[in-house]
Amino acid sequence: MRYENIKEQPISSMTRLFIIIQLGILFICSIPCHSQLPDKKLFNRLVASTKYFEGWHTQRTTPGHVGYGHKIQRGEHFPNALTRQQADSLLRSDLMRHYRLYTRYGKDALLLTALSYQIGPSKLLGQGKYTKSILLTRLERGDRDILPLYLSFCKWNGKTVSSIRKRRWVEYHLLFSP
Repeated sequence: MRYENIKEQPISSMTRLFIIIQLGILFICSIPCHSQLPDKKLFNRLVASTKYFEGWHTQRTTPGHVGYGHKIQRGEHFPNALTRQQADSLLRSDLMRHYRLYTRYGKDALLLTALSYQIGPSKLLGQGKYTKSILLTRLERGDRDILPLYLSFCKWNGKTVSSIRKRRWVEYHLLFSP
């Protein structure tokens, strides 16, 4: 078959859209992804330290939070008597959701997850009124000398809180691997 004999026919907009979507899928699938599952031992350390430092929350003592610091989202309803097992499951689910935001940071993802769980992902990733954290830009450059910077995330209402600084110190030593 000779190519000169083929008549050029216009491509419909639906066909173009279909081709663009397929090419997008091929492009995304060709990018190697980091594992979506963290190291089980380190993840259990993260869960244990979060439980220890967060303590137990009820809506009466800390409105808007339940269990081990779960922030109640719009549309969520929890029983007045949340069990420890339910709270543990909720915590693990929350931590995995935060972890997936930082999987591209490899072995630093769990440390970033610990920080993100307490301060919120927008302060690290730079969403809304916040700019991207210097901590993330430093890790992206390959500079892993982050202890002083990590410990600087210990303020509440602009004041340094020693218990939060202690928490950062413990998290760093439990989850950071050189």
